[in-house]
Amino acid sequence: MDVQVFFNPACSKCRTVRGLLEDLGLEADYLHYLEQTPSREQLQRVMDLLRIDDPRDMMRVDEPDYRRLGLDSAEHDELLDAMMANPVLIQRPIIIHGDQAVIGRPPEKVLELFSSSRRATNP
Repeated sequence: MDVQVFFNPACSKCRTVRGLLEDLGLEADYLHYLEQTPSREQLQRVMDLLRIDDPRDMMRVDEPDYRRLGLDSAEHDELLDAMMANPVLIQRPIIIHGDQAVIGRPPEKVLELFSSSRRATNP
């Protein structure tokens, strides 16, 4: 299974998701997005996989940088630019599997992504 996780090792929710994936026997590619900032194309792809139109839906809007940058009235492209310049604004963890993604808040949402494929292999 191809699984990618936008991951911050300092985040307890990220660590919980890692444990859930391990419990499911799944290996994942952990993207340390604070060090390897996603490109605009990657962010837009994640939005598409999450089936969201507003970048705020995958942003940490309570983050001090969000207020400091005055993003309340920002447009779509400005929000993507802000996430690339300040990756701490990206919600975490984001789990991607195939053509689907979820934000792992609460971490158990990761189970939604894999429940149908596990049922198919374990009738």
